[in-house]
Amino acid sequence: MATLQQTLARWLAAAALMPLASLADDAPALVDSLCAACHGPAGNSLVPVFPRLSAQQAVYLEKQLRDFLAGKRRNDVMAPVLEHVPDAEIARLAAYYAAQPPAPNKADNEALVAAGQAIFGEGNTGTGVPACVGCHQPGAVGNERYPRLAGQHPAYTAAQLRAFKNGARGNDKAKVMRTVAERLSDDEIAAVAEYLATLP
Repeated sequence: MATLQQTLARWLAAAALMPLASLADDAPALVDSLCAACHGPAGNSLVPVFPRLSAQQAVYLEKQLRDFLAGKRRNDVMAPVLEHVPDAEIARLAAYYAAQPPAPNKADNEALVAAGQAIFGEGNTGTGVPACVGCHQPGAVGNERYPRLAGQHPAYTAAQLRAFKNGARGNDKAKVMRTVAERLSDDEIAAVAEYLATLP
């Protein structure tokens, strides 16, 4: 059986042969051609390694796409995929996914949800962790400055928090997330990720 990396490599090779004209028609065409295999046609990925994009803030999505292209956010899959997306289509692609309804998700470890809810709503005054709700809004729906976190795969959320914590990801404005993540324990990261997955 082919590994995920081998499958993606073959898919990227095929994508490289697609004429740009066929990709520039509209956002749904781009989604079908380049995005749906990993993120799903409506942005409700079923594979935890690929983030859910449905109902995500369009401003945030566009920034991430442009950061992948510019090398400000490193990802060996996203960067080559985006090379096939005309610049004018990036904002439309972000708007498309922002308009898609989110599908319900669930925690992988229900035992951690209560602790995660406390971190999200109250933070940890002892270690200087601010309440996540202050930026990401009630229900973790986000706004124009901060992304939606509700319904995201726990494994993906935890991986991103760890990346901010260890410096592997550094495209947050004013180092806000890096500063917060550095103060989170591994247990707190796991707990808040589980809680966020339960939000609609």
